[in-house]
Amino acid sequence: MGIGGDLEPGTLLAAYRQGLFPMPSRDALRRRRLAWFSPVSRGVLPLDGLVVSRSLRRSLRRYTVERDGRFSDVMRQCADPARPGAWIDDEFVAAYTRLHELGWAHSFEALDEDGQLVGGLYGVRIHRFFAGEAMFHHATDASKVALVHLVEWLRATDAELLDVQWVTPHLASLGVVEIERSDYLTRLHAAVRDR
Repeated sequence: MGIGGDLEPGTLLAAYRQGLFPMPSRDALRRRRLAWFSPVSRGVLPLDGLVVSRSLRRSLRRYTVERDGRFSDVMRQCADPARPGAWIDDEFVAAYTRLHELGWAHSFEALDEDGQLVGGLYGVRIHRFFAGEAMFHHATDASKVALVHLVEWLRATDAELLDVQWVTPHLASLGVVEIERSDYLTRLHAAVRDR
């Protein structure tokens, strides 16, 4: 873990290219500081390994999914302070919204039949690499439906690596696997290289 730096677009993109991602941290003096992580073991979702259960297949018909229509709204829902471990603050929303405006960050939004945002996710794309940052849902399977659409988009656009940072039981049920940092960095450097 590293400490310091800023959330400027160039800093963020350089960090992702090196296998780092930011999160705020509080030090012993309770000051909020920016921390950069590169876990020893990394969670990735193989693009041919997404597990779509029967119930998730049914849910795919329940929602309409859009891309990049409500980026800031998705981030703010992911930032809900009532959620356990919430860490996304206004500074992060502003920084990633700027990345979105520059074409580097993307969101997938699951909408119910009334057009209400009920689930979604966002992350950063660099060439054939996508760093999934956070997801949320207010309706059954809504975030999973957004994930299915993300994977379909990545497959259709020649992506190679979908990073989800850490493996959780929930993500493992969707096909996320853990790989060592050295393997991750090899795959990352190939995926972020411009052809």
